[in-house]
Amino acid sequence: MLGKNISLPMLWSDGRKLLSCNFLSVFTPGTIYRAELDTSVSVCCLQGMAASSSSGANPERSAPSSGMYKLEIELKRGHNLAVRDRGGSSDPYVKIRLANKDVFRSKTIHKNLNPVWDEKTTVIMDSLSEPLNIKVFDYDFGLQDDFMGSAYLYLESLEQHRTIPVTLVLKDPQYPCEDLGSLELAVTLTPKDSPIEERRDSTVRRRGIISPCQPLQSMRLSEMHRKSQLWRGIVNIALIEGRNLTPMDPNGLSDPYVKFRLGHQKYRSKTVQKTLSPQWREQFDLHLFEETGGVLEITVWDKDTGKRDDFIGRCQLALSALAKEQTHRLELPLEESRGFVVLLVTLTASAHVSIADLSVTPLDDPQERAEILKRYSFSNVRDVGIVQVKVTRAEGLMAADVTGKSDPFCVLELNNDRLQTHTVYKNLSPEWNKVFTFNVKDIHSVLEVTVFDEDRDRSADFLGKVAIPLLHIRNGEQKSYTLKNKELTGPTKGVIYLEIDVVYNTVKAALRTVVPAEQKYIEEEPKVSKQLLQQNFNRVKKCVMVLISYGTYINSCFEWESAQRSIVSFVLFVVVVWNFELYMLPLALLLLLAWNYVFSSSRDTNRCARISEQSLSFTPFSFRCQDSEPKGFMDKLYAIQDVFVSVQSALDEAASYGERIKNTINWTVPFLSWLAITALCVATVLLYLVPLRYIVLAWGVNKFTKKLRNPFMIDNNELLDFLSRVPSDVQVVELSEDPSDLSRVPV
Repeated sequence: MLGKNISLPMLWSDGRKLLSCNFLSVFTPGTIYRAELDTSVSVCCLQGMAASSSSGANPERSAPSSGMYKLEIELKRGHNLAVRDRGGSSDPYVKIRLANKDVFRSKTIHKNLNPVWDEKTTVIMDSLSEPLNIKVFDYDFGLQDDFMGSAYLYLESLEQHRTIPVTLVLKDPQYPCEDLGSLELAVTLTPKDSPIEERRDSTVRRRGIISPCQPLQSMRLSEMHRKSQLWRGIVNIALIEGRNLTPMDPNGLSDPYVKFRLGHQKYRSKTVQKTLSPQWREQFDLHLFEETGGVLEITVWDKDTGKRDDFIGRCQLALSALAKEQTHRLELPLEESRGFVVLLVTLTASAHVSIADLSVTPLDDPQERAEILKRYSFSNVRDVGIVQVKVTRAEGLMAADVTGKSDPFCVLELNNDRLQTHTVYKNLSPEWNKVFTFNVKDIHSVLEVTVFDEDRDRSADFLGKVAIPLLHIRNGEQKSYTLKNKELTGPTKGVIYLEIDVVYNTVKAALRTVVPAEQKYIEEEPKVSKQLLQQNFNRVKKCVMVLISYGTYINSCFEWESAQRSIVSFVLFVVVVWNFELYMLPLALLLLLAWNYVFSSSRDTNRCARISEQSLSFTPFSFRCQDSEPKGFMDKLYAIQDVFVSVQSALDEAASYGERIKNTINWTVPFLSWLAITALCVATVLLYLVPLRYIVLAWGVNKFTKKLRNPFMIDNNELLDFLSRVPSDVQVVELSEDPSDLSRVPV
């Protein structure tokens, strides 16, 4: 263990100095825990964390954790490294990883415990929250390389625009007291923010919007706290394409994707493989919190498997320069490389979003409720309604602090809209008594309510969560919801009391069902899970077995296993084939829906009890290698992992669509089943009255001329978009309100 007396200033999240005090810093990989003391104390380096003799941290100029940065690393030398060869020496080389991906590997210095590398590398990053993981290995020809120690370099406290010498003490996580030597580096951190953003930040500080005496994450729900959550407008962005991008792969191509950042909001596009002129065709919304509009940061990256993604280029867009309520077509050149990014950007005024006390409830006032109903008439084509959520209280929460209490606050999320309550300190049965109003863009959205425990010196602790589909809400009914775990697969401790009202236009809600659903800004990367793979396989197997059973039944008619059944089937077949018209296809589906609506017992509200039992609790795992480096195997390992993820996702998608078709017929979501009946009735009438050739001709003309009429139209499939709103069996279980049904899933 290495000890050192230090005194560090106390910082807010934006890097500005508040006061000087001493800290005890206990380091574990990826986590810093700080405890305030009155006197100087030691810094304990545990599990491979290095103490820097001259870290160069200048808190008054330390960088915020988000933004674009360039980190220049100079690997100088090593001192007294560990012996790993029989001859009393080692053949050391250094690997640097960032966010679990390799960004640099040095050359190998043979038979030397005090090697001199003098190598340089540059890393482009968009966040300082991830530390550098620096590992030293001993090269062994034909064998696994021996681990010689590791260290972490935390980037958030580095001073900018200056080369800082750093000494890292190497440690082995399994033997923290063993002396493994040290490394000497020099690092230079340079922010890549534009003068536009810097001027905007200084203007915000001068206006007093950011106060160093009131950290937003720990203050109570004051007027400033309330207003800081409410957005003043919406930025609708359609990412169309990229042109003439820089090749980053050896094949002369790239696998580009785009990251967007507006304040604290982020969005990442899909990856388009092997192209320099990608077609993304994605659409999403971001919120405007500032009257000036802010600056939209756009970065383009090349996706690489097994190593850090390559930075292609970036550009920035000052939203204050754009006229509101208009669609702007923009071709933005990348600043640090060739190529363009083509966008369609529209700025609109914010719809109805609010936070208030229980005494101010818009939907409880008859006059205001009438105005809201009028506002969401058919003339407003963008939004379908509003949802009002009364968060009253919670009971029996989990104790997250050492005092046996918690500091709970509640976060409400509807797609990408997020609001939160104030914090009630030292209480396991808090009362918030707040009313939140959200704009509803899709009636099939799910309202997520999550309870956290506030911790001022680290991220908030999770206490529980509930997910409530808007179509399951009964207006004006106060209900108690049992809190679930993060995966929504099992109950946790505590209940929360909510009263929810939804007002929406049925016609607009139906029209929104057949357009692409809004996606989350940033979604987690899928992980390889053996249990999830098995579960998805069983779900697909169940759907296939249903089809096989129908085929067996039809074959039994051909085989005359039952004479009565075969005679009836034969007569029915002859009559239908002789009199067949195309309108009979949607009519048959219509009759099937009507049959299930009238006679089927599956119309019960609680269907989870009829789903066969299979535990949803599974532990995702990723392929991990130990500190030893296998040679010539990593590329294959990453390829296998990608294949597993693809197969797992494909099985999930196939099973989900089969279950969604079944749940549409079974009236799992009555709104969608009624919508299907309406569509089938229209299809039946059209096919009955209009000759088929005219319908096919109209469809073909529409498909051929769609791109000519609107070159920037985002492709979609109305049927798949409709089915995406129907919950699968797993989602039915996750969204159920009865905790006893949480362990039941399809087999």
